[in-house]
Amino acid sequence: MPTADELLNAAAVRSLKACLARADNGRRWPAVGRSAAAFDEQGLGERVGAVREALLEDLPGSYSASARIVKRALRDEAFTGWMIWPMTEAIAVRALASSREADFEAGLEMLAALTGRLTSEFALRLFLDADLDRTLQTVVDWTDHDDEHVRRLASEGTRPRLPWAKRVPALLQRPSATLPILDALCRDQSEYVRRSVANHLNDISYIDPSLAVEAAARWLQPGGTDATRLVKRALRTLVKKGDAEALALLGFSPPREVTVDGPRLRTATVAVGDRLGFEVEIANLDSAPQNLAIDYVIHHRKANGSLSPKVFKLTTRKLGPGERTSVVREHSFKQISTRRYHAGPHAIELQLNGVRYGWADFDLI
Repeated sequence: MPTADELLNAAAVRSLKACLARADNGRRWPAVGRSAAAFDEQGLGERVGAVREALLEDLPGSYSASARIVKRALRDEAFTGWMIWPMTEAIAVRALASSREADFEAGLEMLAALTGRLTSEFALRLFLDADLDRTLQTVVDWTDHDDEHVRRLASEGTRPRLPWAKRVPALLQRPSATLPILDALCRDQSEYVRRSVANHLNDISYIDPSLAVEAAARWLQPGGTDATRLVKRALRTLVKKGDAEALALLGFSPPREVTVDGPRLRTATVAVGDRLGFEVEIANLDSAPQNLAIDYVIHHRKANGSLSPKVFKLTTRKLGPGERTSVVREHSFKQISTRRYHAGPHAIELQLNGVRYGWADFDLI
């Protein structure tokens, strides 16, 4: 993951100040100039907040006057990159604080204009939090926009669990509210947009699994571009959880008459930073072929000594009657920022179409 300094740094703030000065006849923008002073001690979110507040201090008090400056800045090719994030939030704050009713929709359209320069997905959360239904009325219209960045904004900005973004309680309470957006974009011509749709439905699957499966089933109906790849990505979390409805939709019924030998470990001890090698052999003893989604589960040791399972994708196989297959894999215990390892007993299991098989203990040192 990039560091804050690789994203929003002092150089980006100086460029932002220069762009705004060119857009507004040499205005000095003193607060913006000072906003990077504490960057060395700040993470990305704090930096965005500091620049946003500086922009609100330097921009005119009304939304319309602020918007005129931003529109002029958009003529400048240098007005792009990570400087755009705090600008989108500042313009959202101005629009939402305005006493003019029309500035609500005008602010949303400004986010659409800005999103191609980086993204407006984080600022859109401010509108969603202020008035979900009113915001969605405009966002639904974006699904027909000529610009793929705006169409992606419609999906990405309304995700219930958007990374790095503030949660919008209404989206968590009403996950079905954004389905018209996803239905309109699930067969979008842009892979960039479709990937966002898949991630959005995956977010919904955490909140209401049946609702997510229902939408995915609708997208798999005949007609239009094949949505199978999108649906597989959208249901990935439910598949890992062994959700029967999601697995069945993707063609993975509960296993019948299978034998599982393993997982067999190369070693019973592995050090942090090394890899755990294992092998498994699966046989289909049924009289009919079977589609198998083969995953594995690492039971990580927690600080309190208990075990916490995490499912990892392995492979998919179609086994004919009497057919066998073997799978060899290594699992890395390389240190990563999103997981802390604790030495001691761990375990590994196999998962076939959501059903657990086998158990092998090992020690992490």
